[in-house]
Amino acid sequence: MRKTITIGLIGLIGLISPMVVFAQGKTVTPSQFDRDPLHWGIQVGYTHSKFDLRYSEDATLRETLQGTTSYYAPGFHVAFVGDLRLGKWFNLRAIPGVTLVTREISYSWESSYLATHRLAERSRNVESVYADFPIEFKLRSVPYGKFRPYLTAGASYGFDLASFRKNRNQTNQSIIRLEPSDLRYTMGVGFDVFLTYVKFAIEMKMAFGIPDLKVEDPEIYIRSFDYLHTRTFMLSFTFEG
Repeated sequence: MRKTITIGLIGLIGLISPMVVFAQGKTVTPSQFDRDPLHWGIQVGYTHSKFDLRYSEDATLRETLQGTTSYYAPGFHVAFVGDLRLGKWFNLRAIPGVTLVTREISYSWESSYLATHRLAERSRNVESVYADFPIEFKLRSVPYGKFRPYLTAGASYGFDLASFRKNRNQTNQSIIRLEPSDLRYTMGVGFDVFLTYVKFAIEMKMAFGIPDLKVEDPEIYIRSFDYLHTRTFMLSFTFEG
């Protein structure tokens, strides 16, 4: 996953650089850009994801494990953008794409358990490749020269293309399986910059998973929490023509 993310970031830099160079020069005004009701574009970005989880209420398990915690881990996102102007202040956006995410789960074992289970893992990474289908409303402010701030809110359905259906991997280690489907609500803030031939946007967004993704399993690594919900922060760059 880390190698894939590195390649993706290099590709991101390679994609943005020529577009920025190409877009230098006379600035297109917001009013000129808004003449067309429909715009198309591409969005690329960096993600930071973790799980919102609850430590198990099982008293027997708590004698073995002090707690579980999830930490943010990096990922990569690329998508196409379809933007429909609904009026002076609102746009409707469809942003289908692919998101590569990693979530880290840390385990705090009791010392007595570690004394007899020296191979117990202190952390695990859970990787997913989501085919995402977000629909968002965009609330635009009045423009300030060539800049225009905005807010977004919407929902996103994701299907995990890398979801595991078996309990063991090729090295016979237990794995943390997830339900393949995830539904999230999203909220974001950003600003548009009107360049020569394109509109460039920088956006920060949070996505909050609604369903529990945990797949029941007798393994202690899975029984240590009662539910899993996704949490993702995304910093994205959008080019629309």
